[in-house]
Amino acid sequence: MGVAAGPIRVVVAKPGLDGHDRGAKVIARALRDAGMEVIYTGLHQTPEQIVDTAIQEDADAIGLSILSGAHNTLFAAVIDLLRRREAEDILVFGGGIIPEVDIAPLKEKGVAEIFTPGATTQAIVDWVRENVQQGSTTGHR
Repeated sequence: MGVAAGPIRVVVAKPGLDGHDRGAKVIARALRDAGMEVIYTGLHQTPEQIVDTAIQEDADAIGLSILSGAHNTLFAAVIDLLRRREAEDILVFGGGIIPEVDIAPLKEKGVAEIFTPGATTQAIVDWVRENVQQGSTTGHR
């Protein structure tokens, strides 16, 4: 099975002003139940706070939950900050209320995957397992 770098580490975050965190908590619990280490940042995080947390925690991926309609700006900000901090090896995925027309442009910007409201927690867990490289190459630890 891949490198023995311990469990996949995922930061689950709710950027922006949207106050609904039930979905993010459900995903965090599903990933944790699947044996991953999950760092849940709570509500109202800025892209800077999310990226700082991901780098400090040596995360392999960031999962963003966005229901506010600001997904284009928020995903772009997180990806841009990861690039500037030379941490592009941290995969960014997300979900929420994201119109179909915005999904392809988000993926072009570097978002690895977008899960719309019909996605099951199992589908998300499976995707993370298959797509996230364990033990990021940043070598902080």
